[in-house]
Amino acid sequence: MAGRSGRARAPLDESGLLEYAVRSLSSKMKSERDLRRKMTERAQPGERGVAAVEAVLLRLKDLGYLSDERFAADYVRLRKENERYGRRRVAQGLMQQGIPQELASASLETAYGEVDEASLAKEYVARKRMKRPEGDKETSRAVRRLLGAGFSSQTVWKVLREWGAEVEEVDVDEIEGREGGGEA
Repeated sequence: MAGRSGRARAPLDESGLLEYAVRSLSSKMKSERDLRRKMTERAQPGERGVAAVEAVLLRLKDLGYLSDERFAADYVRLRKENERYGRRRVAQGLMQQGIPQELASASLETAYGEVDEASLAKEYVARKRMKRPEGDKETSRAVRRLLGAGFSSQTVWKVLREWGAEVEEVDVDEIEGREGGGEA
């Protein structure tokens, strides 16, 4: 790629930005915020570039190529079904992708509303081939992995108890101020 070899790329006009955006969307789904950022880096400087980016975004939406609603739904579904992540981890990912809070909450509720978090955590454990922890150090590691995967502390304790691990329960959710929601 010419841009990675150190040469400066020529700024793109509206038609060039449209082609760039379609190519970018064809390789990986993107939120509107991420696509706007990528196009702004390639657009002409000043008001012409800003206007071209906005025109391309509007055109992509009209064509059905760009939709934060569809992005959020697909993002949540893929993280839940493929990665087996808990609700909190997926919520963080949506925030990082620039999805508005209301849309993120609606997408999460649709996908996780009827999900048994303990079952999902067990699927995560199986997918990651986690072994039953032997001793405090391995138990702590398992707790960190499960919390990092987005499961509530209640779910983590439930999974560990089913493994037969002796754990002293601490409500991590209360300590962290219940960031991101997601109860068992």
